[in-house]
Formats: sequence, C-alpha cells, structure tokens
Amino acid sequence: MRQKSIANRDLPPRMIRRCHKRKSGKTWISYYYNGRDAQGKRKEIPLGPDLDQAKVEWARLERRAPPKPSHLLGSLFDRYVKEIIPTKGLRTQSDNMKELKQLRKAFEKAPIDSITPQVVAQYRDARTAKVRANREIALLSHMFTIAREWGLANNANPCFGVRRNKETPRDYYAGDIVWNAVYDAAVQELKDAMDLAYLTGQRPADVLKVATTDLSTGFLMVKQDKTSKKLRLRLEDGGVQSALSAFIDDLQERRALNGIKTSRLITNTSGLRMSQQMLRNRWDEAREKAAVKASNGGDSALAVLIRQFQFKDIRPKAASEIELSHASRLLGHSTEEITKKVYRRVGEIVNPTK
Repeated sequence: MRQKSIANRDLPPRMIRRCHKRKSGKTWISYYYNGRDAQGKRKEIPLGPDLDQAKVEWARLERRAPPKPSHLLGSLFDRYVKEIIPTKGLRTQSDNMKELKQLRKAFEKAPIDSITPQVVAQYRDARTAKVRANREIALLSHMFTIAREWGLANNANPCFGVRRNKETPRDYYAGDIVWNAVYDAAVQELKDAMDLAYLTGQRPADVLKVATTDLSTGFLMVKQDKTSKKLRLRLEDGGVQSALSAFIDDLQERRALNGIKTSRLITNTSGLRMSQQMLRNRWDEAREKAAVKASNGGDSALAVLIRQFQFKDIRPKAASEIELSHASRLLGHSTEEITKKVYRRVGEIVNPTK
C-alpha cells in the first residue's frame, strides 16, 4: 500500500484531509473517504468538516467500531473563552486572556487526553516567567476540570500534583516620605485617586468605578470586581464623620464648582471618567517627576524607592497601617491569614531596649 502523505498520517486508513485557503485568509478544512464507486473507480466521499463526526462516518463505511473522539485543546480553549471567561470579573478576564495566549503556543494542537503531569511540568520548567507560569497552569487546571464536566476529557486532571514555582509575595511598603514625594508631584485627579484608594483599601479598578450612586444612607457601597465581594464602608461612626466622608464631601464641592456632572468620582479635568490607562499615564508622570527631584537633590536611594512605588501598593499600605482584623474586613478577605501574608508589609511593633 502506498504510504500516506504527511498531511494525512494522523488520520485513519483511507481518510484524507483537504485544505483550501480562502480569500478572507481563513483556511477551509474538510475530510473525505478514499473509496470506490459501483464501477470500481476511485471516489472521494465527503465526511464533513468536523473531525470527530468524520471519523464516525469513516467507521460506518469501513464497518468498524467508531473511534473515541480526540478533542484538541484548541477547541477547548475556544469554548472556554466563549462560555466561561465572560462569567468572570473584568480584571480576571483580562488576565485569563493573557495566560491563554501563552497556553495556546504550547498546547493549541495537542489532543486533550495526551496531556500528562510530565508535560505540564515540562511547560512549567520551560517558562522563564515563573510566576506567570503558575497562573497559566492554574488556568489550564480549571480548563481540564471544565473539560471533564463537558465530557471532553477522560483522564484525570494532569495539573493535579504538579509543583508550582516558588513565589515570593511583593513586600514593598511605601512610607510617608515616598508617598508624599509622589503625592506632591501629582495632578489633582491623581491625588484624588490616591486618597480614595488609601481610604477605601480597594483595588485600582474598584477605586476608579466608585460613583455618587454608590453613596447610600451613611455608607459607601462597594462591589469588588475580582471577587464580587460586597462591602459597606461607614461614612460616620457614632456621629463622627470619617476621613473618607470628609474627602468625598470636599471632592463633591470641587466637582460642583467645576461643573462636573458625571457620577464617577474620579474624573479628569474635563469631567470624563478616569480610565486605567489615564491613571497609569498620570501615575508614571508624577512618579518620575518625584524621582528626578529626589535624584537632583542628591538622594539617589530615595529616587530608587520612588520608582519602585506602584499604584497597587496603596492597597497594602492601607492594610499595613490599621489593625489586622479591620484591614482584613476592609480588603474583603475571607481570612486574616491572606491579609497578613500578602498585604501586611510592616513588622510587629516592639519597644526598644531603653
């Protein structure tokens, strides 16, 4: 028997694959059975564009038992993007799409049941971005769990039992000197974002979406994008106004004077809501301005610390400067251990020898 072409060697005997590139740039693929007509002449019998269904039809023509479907990870990725990712928070969706981009490079054309713990471990070791590799394997693990629910996988989850790369939580703490340096260099809308982030202890994305509509009977209502956790931040306690309430009142007065009517609290000078990119641009500009000023003043060590300061470090700064149980509730954590391990970036308070 004549040897199969390379393009068809992954197919059962007498099955062939036809590919045609369309004007749109997409590639059309369909499968055929290399059969014979009543006169014994060669005839390609269409089996359809779906490989699994084509194999079932091939088995009927060959009078064989249908082979088990060999679903590819690429099809699992596509379905996961369509059905699962949209149910997650916006930040998680963005992170998952970045992680999936890396996973596609390695696993796009691999059959689902061909992935073993050894293959996953090899992927982990090959990735130079070790922390990102952990996130990618975590996503892959969830995909295999979903694949089993969908009936696409027969084997156990290959990510179970695979060691993750060691991670060291970020421990940068922005002290008052660093904070003041950046704050003094910031434009007003960035100062407002910094103040709101510190007073609420929320993530950057949640800070930017705070609106006047979230103010309700003495509380600021917060729903975290990442976890969907709902919080009510008191604006006064025992008749005493909180610093958060005073800040919001001051901001509201300035907004009224400037004719800003949008409900979002954090806006640019034109009254447009502050986007993530707008915040990033203003932050980078203020931080660099502060760092240059410190460097020109002869304090290069301070300049280094300033350049390490990220907007997301405001959340752990807030958690580090209040009592642990208070911080844990404010950040929306289920346990104090998470707050202590990841967000508390200052040591225990102790007395000196004398």
